[in-house]
Amino acid sequence: MAGSSTSSEAFHIAEWYGLPFLDLPDSDRQRLGKFRASGKMLNKTEMKRLVDLRTKANLGPLTAVEQKRLTDLEGRLTSLRATQMPCPFRTDTPFPFCNKPGGVCSMRLYKEQPGGGIQTVTGKRAHIRGMCPLRYQENNSVAQHIGQDILGDPQPFQVGEVGFLESTGNLDSAAGQSVGNIDMVLAATNTPTGHPMKWVAVEIQAVYFSGKEMGKELTAIAKNGGRATMPSEGRRPDYRSSGPKRLMPQLQIKVPTLRRWGKKMAVVVDIAFFKSMGKMREVPDLSNCDIVWYLVDFIQAAPGMPFELKVVDRRLTTLEHSIEGLTGGIPVAMGQFEGSIEDKMNAGP
Repeated sequence: MAGSSTSSEAFHIAEWYGLPFLDLPDSDRQRLGKFRASGKMLNKTEMKRLVDLRTKANLGPLTAVEQKRLTDLEGRLTSLRATQMPCPFRTDTPFPFCNKPGGVCSMRLYKEQPGGGIQTVTGKRAHIRGMCPLRYQENNSVAQHIGQDILGDPQPFQVGEVGFLESTGNLDSAAGQSVGNIDMVLAATNTPTGHPMKWVAVEIQAVYFSGKEMGKELTAIAKNGGRATMPSEGRRPDYRSSGPKRLMPQLQIKVPTLRRWGKKMAVVVDIAFFKSMGKMREVPDLSNCDIVWYLVDFIQAAPGMPFELKVVDRRLTTLEHSIEGLTGGIPVAMGQFEGSIEDKMNAGP
């Protein structure tokens, strides 16, 4: 999968700081390849304080201490805007900077073009693979889709990191200490007063990539003048780490309690992620499912335009059927398993 092979296919950048990699001019690719973020990011508390002080300043004069704090935070924000790249997708912060080293949002398969350059692979493996969970926040469109679909509210309130598990007390945590969160909850805002709260838990899962670090690739892009060539190193989406090892335990821990509460878990993955899993039995109606899978894809309306996130499908499953799909295989017969043991024993050390 190295760039020197003319017949191979290889994964390379699809979106870079929100921009379509292949459509960029060489000069922009070279600039981005050279860019390295610097400066200490504002934390969530500091961002909230900055917003609050701005609001208060619009209503009247600040105290000397408040004005000094506002001036300090504004100065740090100005510095960050010169040393960080913005993220065009984030909706979880008033100051959306990219927090992913190298700024690669997603990847896709390419092949070498006759006469030089690269072109995207077509067919069933052409889908873009999302690498950053923040990529799925674009315009809040997925959250709005889920809100309308499950809650009947196209503008649900988004709550992040809600404590879900408390420690029973052990060596490293006191009893009652929070030891697990639900990453996102969408709550309906149109529920009549006095009625039970309507909400749905949401899990977003991007895919991890295995292979050499992207920093080496970005340096190579900068050195070659920003030309779009095959990658210098091999990388691939690691669906085993992303699905069975990361996503499946989250569902096994959270969904049984949600099911007892009569609540649903919405899981957002891109369509390539879902197709990488094994077959998953579905149920016919929302009322019968534990998990609603929302499959998204990245659609480019025309060359040069940014890719847009779109919900393209919905699948309804139970927890048990989801685990079957995430496992992606069925056990071999015991005789076959023992035969493999014997083969290894006969082969010797």
